[in-house]
Parts: sequence; structure tokens; C-alpha cells
Amino acid sequence: MQAFLNQKTITAAFILLAVAFPILTQNNYFIYIVTLSFIWMIGVYGLNLLAGYTGYLSLAHAGFFAVGAYSLGILTVKAGINYWAALVLACLITSFIGLLIGLIALRTKEHFFAIYTLCVGYILYLVIYNWESITGGVRGLIGIPAPSNIGPISFQNPLSQYYLVLFFLLFTILMMYRIVHSLSGRTFIAIRNSEELAQTIGISTMKNKLVVLVLSTFFAGLAGALYASFIRFIGPDIGYITITFDLLMYLLVGGIGTLAGPIVGTLLLVWVSQYLQFLQDYRMLIFGPLLTLIIIFYPRGIVGAIYSWKMKLGKKAKRTSDRGKSSGHDKGTGSMAEKKVEEG
Repeated sequence: MQAFLNQKTITAAFILLAVAFPILTQNNYFIYIVTLSFIWMIGVYGLNLLAGYTGYLSLAHAGFFAVGAYSLGILTVKAGINYWAALVLACLITSFIGLLIGLIALRTKEHFFAIYTLCVGYILYLVIYNWESITGGVRGLIGIPAPSNIGPISFQNPLSQYYLVLFFLLFTILMMYRIVHSLSGRTFIAIRNSEELAQTIGISTMKNKLVVLVLSTFFAGLAGALYASFIRFIGPDIGYITITFDLLMYLLVGGIGTLAGPIVGTLLLVWVSQYLQFLQDYRMLIFGPLLTLIIIFYPRGIVGAIYSWKMKLGKKAKRTSDRGKSSGHDKGTGSMAEKKVEEG
């Protein structure tokens, strides 16, 4: 119960801080950076659902992110479809492509799956780069509209877009929480722990892996679509493999297989990157060793390390309590024995 209350308190504090952040800072640049961080978080949550809870590392998520972004851009700029309809269609298109790829990719396992998805991600990048008549090629797409109004609510300024992206992030977190703590979530974890054992107890592993891959690509497409409408210009670089490694780095630093990991890792690394912009050319020389050390000493990231630390403290407190009870029981037994001797 105490752990649940602590979790509720932390969640409420995060929501209140996120809602109050634009009021506290009143700095458009900071609001811009945090909005981008929220968009990346949605993509990281999608990657975490597949890699963290099912054990299948996809290296094609930059490609799915780009598919979501380009789908929204093409539907709004070239087809003239309403923004909200285009947003839904962009997520569905990305999920459908994820379904088609998953039917083949999920026949492989472990590092073979990672290598296959790496190739798929690069193919998606090449398609975007070379299909000039649709994607604009190296020029990209310009003039992607901001979200259209909902009644009197306008999304034309950075502040309103901040709260819109925050809404979708909270929706993503809620969905992840419901999925992870559902029977399906337990099934995904069972597949991660031992796919062979899961098969022996009657779990349809192929079906469940396909479901989680489609869900993962859905959130990658959602993040890409929000990115396109926020930046208003997209180029093929958003589908390059470096974006996948950025998402993976946010996840590993924050904590793979944890619900808070994508938030912690993304916020931390995005802000560190902003403060180290003068070292942008040496970025991987800085983050590479850091990531290696974290994987070696804290394989579940910062959040996983905190969970482990809390568990150790809980076990230590329990041992201390048990020793105290045992010592009190021994003293009580000795006193009773002495009393009987005196009576005798």
C-alpha cells in the first residue's frame, strides 16, 4: 500500500510540475525543448514496450517514427486532409506497416531480430530519401500545418502545442500502465523471461509478439506525427539510424523495462545535450563511454538502480526487524525460565 501511495504521489507531482512548467519558466526556448522531450518520450515508450517488456530489440523505430511524420505531412500538405483525421491515419498507417514487417521479422529471435529490423529501418530511410514525388526526397516537406482548432481552442502558439503534446504523453503513460499491469502485459513479460516456457503453458507467442510490435509502432507513429506538426518541416534525416540510437540511449539510461525510465532518461539526456551543444561534434565520444558504464553497472538504468536500492533497503529493514523480534522472544523465554526456577 505504501509503495502504491508513493507511486501515486510521484505521478501526481510529475503531472503538476509538467502543467505548471510554462508558468514557472515563461521561457519559450525551454518550453520548446521540453515539448520536444515529451515527443521523444512517446517514441521511447513504444520502444520500451517491445524491448523492455517483451525482450525484442527493434532498431527500426526511427523508420516508424519517420513513417508517422511523413504520413501526416503528405496527408495534410498534399492530400489536404484535416489535421486530426490525418493524425489518426498516420498512426494507423504506421501500425499497418509494422504489422506487415512483424509477420516476417518476428520469425527471427534475439540479435537476428535486431539485425533484421536495423536493415528494415535503413530501407524505410532509403525509400523516404529517394521517393521524391511523394516525400520530397532530400528537400523534405515544408509547410506542415499546426493542429487545427477544436472549437475555441487554438494550437497555433508554442504554449498550446506544449499542452497538446503533454496530453498525448499522459495518454501514452496511462495506456502503458494499463497494458503492463494487464494479463496481456504479464504475457509479454513471460515471453521476455522464457519464450519456450511461455509456449509450453499454452501462450501463443507469435500472436502476442505481433500485437506488441503493432502497439509499439503505433506510438512511434504518434510521436512522429506530433513531431511533424510541431516542427512544421521534416526531412529524411528523421528516419536515419542515429534517431533509433538516440531513442535507445534514452531508454537504457532511464531504465529499460520500467514505466518511469523513458521520462527520466529522455529529460536527462536532452538537457545534458543542450548544455553540451559546444561539444556536439564529440557527442558520441561523451555519451558512448557513459552508456557503456551504465549498461555494465546499472543494466536497468537509473530507475532500475533506484528500485534495486529500495529493495535492498527494504530487505535490510526487514532483517533488522526480524532480529529485534527474535531477540525479544529469547529474552522473554529466558525470563519465564528464571521465574520457574525461583518458584521451584
